[in-house]
Amino acid sequence: MDVTFAPLVDKDEEELVKFLTTNSFPFHRITAPSEELVRRLLLEGRFESDGVCTFWVFGGNHRLGLVILEDLGEECAYFDLRLVEEHRGEGKGVPVMQALSDKVFTDYPHLRRFAGRMREDNIAMRKTLLRSGFVKEAHLRQEWPLPNGRRLAELVYGRLRSDWEAGTVTGFEWEDLAAR
Repeated sequence: MDVTFAPLVDKDEEELVKFLTTNSFPFHRITAPSEELVRRLLLEGRFESDGVCTFWVFGGNHRLGLVILEDLGEECAYFDLRLVEEHRGEGKGVPVMQALSDKVFTDYPHLRRFAGRMREDNIAMRKTLLRSGFVKEAHLRQEWPLPNGRRLAELVYGRLRSDWEAGTVTGFEWEDLAAR
């Protein structure tokens, strides 16, 4: 599948509002944003500001979703990927993440790492990232608040530029020093 990205532009405001308010995002902090919230976030620069760029994601002739890239001025950028509900579970995540890694490391040569944060129960995304060359780098217990007051772990998966360039995946030792 040929994956391409098109930058979000001012004329896309209504399409963005429609996309975010007609799809559910069960593993995001805000699962069903209201039109009012999306319009406020637009004004506040959530989708386009210093260090933040947003792109529509296309697979062939279909719009698959939206990705927000954050911290682009730093050495490690983070992504927020939201796929259209009808295209979830179709195996499109791996080609999207591979193409996104290519775009990020090509367009932003100063980046050393590319990463994503997610809830521990977002199994589909976790598997997608592992299949796309990302490595689990952090497991923050009780970091992700749920509306009911419970908390889940927040996980961070990252990909190193050096791994991307070499076409490899390097791991590391998870076990820490013995507490003596």
